[in-house]
Amino acid sequence: MTEQESNGSDEPFPWHLGVFDAHCHPTDTMVSIDSIPSMKARCLTIMATRAQDQALVVEAAKKRGLRKEDLESVMKSPDAESRVIPCFGWHPWFSHQMYDDASEKPRELEDDFRIAHYQAVLTPKPESRDFLLALPEPRPLSEYLAQTKDYLNKYPLALIGEVGLDRSFRIPDAWLPGQADERDTTLTPGGREGRKLSPYRVQLEHQRKVLKAQLNLGGEMQRAVSVHGVQAHGMVHTTLKETWKGHERKVISERERKRRRAAGEEQSPELDEDFKNMWNSNAGSKPYPPRICLHSYSGPVEFVKEYFQPSIPVKFFFSFSSVINFSGPTSSKAEEVVKAIPADRILVESDLHCAGDRMDALLEEMIRAICKLRGWGLEEGVLRLGRNWRKFVFGD
Repeated sequence: MTEQESNGSDEPFPWHLGVFDAHCHPTDTMVSIDSIPSMKARCLTIMATRAQDQALVVEAAKKRGLRKEDLESVMKSPDAESRVIPCFGWHPWFSHQMYDDASEKPRELEDDFRIAHYQAVLTPKPESRDFLLALPEPRPLSEYLAQTKDYLNKYPLALIGEVGLDRSFRIPDAWLPGQADERDTTLTPGGREGRKLSPYRVQLEHQRKVLKAQLNLGGEMQRAVSVHGVQAHGMVHTTLKETWKGHERKVISERERKRRRAAGEEQSPELDEDFKNMWNSNAGSKPYPPRICLHSYSGPVEFVKEYFQPSIPVKFFFSFSSVINFSGPTSSKAEEVVKAIPADRILVESDLHCAGDRMDALLEEMIRAICKLRGWGLEEGVLRLGRNWRKFVFGD
């Protein structure tokens, strides 16, 4: 997509109405965090992904974290200092670094346990002892969940993310001799950073186990969740659906509604209660989160309707980024998805690793594109997308 195509016109961009990034990773480049107050975007929803960035998201929240008492000012003022919604999650690219201590018990010999764990969760099964011992020491899932729960208690507006499933990624090889000494020290460790990819992927069932544990935590804490899905859209839906199985909303058929109206009967109190609980973020612990965003959604348009079945007790949002959705041969598919999603469920994101002018530019590009696709004026679109972000983050 060219800049001219995405802009659609030379109309000045209404930053003053408030633009909100639903998904980004500026803690991958911590030196950029200090540029957040000078950005045009009003607030950034910052994701954690792995061991190395959980504490960095905390650091960003300490500096720029949005507090409940700041809500009114940040929505109205472009000069507000509090501009960060922290999110804590374990990305599927790093899910192999976690072990389920409810079923896997560490052995007395640490190296033996590390080898056994990685051979169990990676496919094809790695045989190289050197490769296996170069991988990080696996972390117990219960320990991570306890730490994340502490973070969520400390930051009442924090969300869970980035989590999800990914069939396509392969874990990187270890650093070559001397290569680690030459790495860019401004980047947060733990990412690929140009390393050659190995042939190994994380088994989907292990990814699902890590994802479901985090979804359940989102339900327990009643926090929204940002979900990654690549080449696994059916399995993402299946995994999400498993969390609300047995908790579906009761749906009255149109025929029964007409009969009740004709008979002058009141709506079922049970249905009323289900409806209230669906939107009330304080309705109590559930096994499923109250709201889920499918970030940079790349699935087929036909699948969208599966997330809007009236029996589903979760409110779904879809976010889009220029970098992922509108920069390659799949842009036409993304355009059809944007057109198909209800207007009040669309979000924009940069998905960028660095805060600053580039992040602002990507957000503007994405908003102009969505407004053009939906036939919205820029001011109308910015206001709509801002309301949608507030509903996703804070609930109704």
